Amino acid sequence: MTQPRAVELRGLGAAPGSHLGPAVLVQKAGLASTGRRIRPEEAPAEVERLRAALARAEEELAALEAETRQRLGEEKAGILGAQRMMLQDPALVEAMVRRITEEHLGAEAACLKACEEQAAVLAALDDPYLAERAADVRDVGRRVVRCLTGAAESGLPKGLPPGAVLVAEDLLPSETASLDVQKVGAIVLERGGRTSHTVLIARALGIPVVVGAAGITGVVADGELLLVDGDQGTVVVAPEPERVAAYQAARVEAERERERLLALRDLPGTTRDGHRVQVAANIGEPGEVAGVLAAGAEGIGLFRTEFLFLHRETMPTEEEQFEAYRTVLEAVKPRPVIIRTLDIGGDKPLPYLEMPREENPFLGVRAIRLCFREPELFRRQLRALLRASPYGNLWIMFPMIACVEELRRAKAELAAVREELVAAGVPVADRIPVGIMVETPAAAVAADLLARECDFFSIGTNDLVQYTMAADRGNPALGQLADPFHPAVLRLIARTLEEGHRHGILVGMCGDMAGQPLAIPLLVGMGIDELSMPAPAVLRAKDLIRRADRATFAALWERVRGLATAQEVRACLEEALAELMKSEP
Repeated sequence: MTQPRAVELRGLGAAPGSHLGPAVLVQKAGLASTGRRIRPEEAPAEVERLRAALARAEEELAALEAETRQRLGEEKAGILGAQRMMLQDPALVEAMVRRITEEHLGAEAACLKACEEQAAVLAALDDPYLAERAADVRDVGRRVVRCLTGAAESGLPKGLPPGAVLVAEDLLPSETASLDVQKVGAIVLERGGRTSHTVLIARALGIPVVVGAAGITGVVADGELLLVDGDQGTVVVAPEPERVAAYQAARVEAERERERLLALRDLPGTTRDGHRVQVAANIGEPGEVAGVLAAGAEGIGLFRTEFLFLHRETMPTEEEQFEAYRTVLEAVKPRPVIIRTLDIGGDKPLPYLEMPREENPFLGVRAIRLCFREPELFRRQLRALLRASPYGNLWIMFPMIACVEELRRAKAELAAVREELVAAGVPVADRIPVGIMVETPAAAVAADLLARECDFFSIGTNDLVQYTMAADRGNPALGQLADPFHPAVLRLIARTLEEGHRHGILVGMCGDMAGQPLAIPLLVGMGIDELSMPAPAVLRAKDLIRRADRATFAALWERVRGLATAQEVRACLEEALAELMKSEP
């Protein structure tokens, strides 16, 4: 019998990793009796059925939220918390009730219709964040209907085989949060995007994901072997024996390499001639600290505080914030923790703030600009930070600074809050370094002026690239322009480093570029003092830094700085990286 020919499908890599395992087709859970109509006199009883189902759905989500918080931390639990809050939204509940009392729909149809109408409004706003809220509204609606009908909790089959590859049109965030990582090895979806809540949860669980694999459910049979690559976005159906053998050999080699890198966990990021480059990690919530320390990070180079403000109906209290900051500072001390003040804008509106819709929220009232417009929010965060400062090595960073005036204003607010706390007898650390994100071309060009007035720079390459190149980093059509290796971007990075060092301050980097193997030798050669990256990239970064002396890295920058295109830069760096990997680690 001949081996069936392998079929390769291409989608988008959404969560990293690769996996070989049996396909399990996931059907949408059936929602019976959803088109039923009622007589007018049945409406009161139907409304009661609806309210009972809403209460049960809220209980289920509260339990799932608590479980997710324990497994994945506060940020991912917040996705389920936001769904739970939707069930308490008077406008949404009233819309359901009105369809029962006025249109005489059954509770199931009333719920689905009200949720679909609200989801359609959100999705039509052409805003990625609000589009995800639309998916959550639909998820909530289906959960309430399941509670009404007694249908299965989800469409996920029971008794999954070990290493299953879930294949579906889409998965709900709540379904993804309940997955057993011992049994699910990968996920392949026809729909969805890289930033969907389903993908965010799967990524936190360590499950590789490919989205946008059009037609996959019509090509794959239950139990068929799939080779999934969440980095490249490919799915191979019924791979040939040679390809399976190559994958398995690569897995063995990857495990051998992982063990080699683990030996570097407690070693510093030091070049062969003793030049130190601090290798730190980025986190988005306190629950990620254990993984960061286990990865060998030498500190926290970016603690994003947005998790405290998102997925909730009210502003976080000072006490909530204080506890989060203190927890991280205590866990990481004496290593430094750079905490960034709120960095959010109209792309992620907060329900407790008045945030008018903007044509271009990335060039609007966001980050430090929003904090200036909302002084109570800003001062509350600064108070919590200063109160937490005695518990560790706190550094405070202001985002989206474009000019000296903004830096001075932010520092003045910080000084005023410190003065109030000290006057009230509240302990505050004597020395707290204050710095800025260099993520606008204006800040990079004015680096000499800004360096005189702060203690450190951290280059945020994600935004620096899109602002410099006038190219939306989320637009795939502009991928070639939105390149951190473009000479224009490299010149701004070089200027930031030169002016920072000329004024005696530390210059680090916390954007995606900081953890890219192709970029690390170049950045060391440019003189970077600190690199902050996702925890899984830390050991590889240390390995690269330790493979050569500073002069070798500096010579690489000298070769690169005269090149004219991003393609030329990449080619030069790929050649240098290949040569570097030949040297003894």
